[in-house]
Amino acid sequence: MSHGARVIRTGVSSAGPAATSPPAASSSASASSDGELVDGAYFRSCAGMLKVAQMISLLVAFISVNNSQWTNYSAYSYFQIVAMCDLVMVLFFYIIHIFRVYRMLTCVSWPLAEFLHYLIGTILLLIASIVAASKSYNVTGLVAGATFGFLATILCVLSIWSSYKVSCITQSTNAAV
Repeated sequence: MSHGARVIRTGVSSAGPAATSPPAASSSASASSDGELVDGAYFRSCAGMLKVAQMISLLVAFISVNNSQWTNYSAYSYFQIVAMCDLVMVLFFYIIHIFRVYRMLTCVSWPLAEFLHYLIGTILLLIASIVAASKSYNVTGLVAGATFGFLATILCVLSIWSSYKVSCITQSTNAAV
């Protein structure tokens, strides 16, 4: 019993041996990738793994600060709020990419929204980690929380750098006299 032709996608580039497939098979492969609910390639991408690493480091930072004896209430409550808000926003954008919501909601500029989130969140997380580190007084849980906060800050900077590659190029002026 035949259930029809099935398309098997491989990692071979379009210039390789798989390029000899009939056009109907390639169009059905692209249609099936658009119809999938979950973007499996995003799990294994650099941006996806960076988001998972950010979420883990933020969660560890939050848990280690939450389970420690605080030396300064306002500093660590600020750290917890920033860590949780950043964790929720990273999870939000992770879900946006995994379920391809950005294709359905085209009224939002997703790259700009994610860039602004990373920019503001990274600055706030850096400030919170500096304050947490300065008020830790060698309490191991607080030091661990601040360390994981700094790690999450570095991961956020890496995510900004790898996603947007902001470059500062000086432009020469042609002053023709």
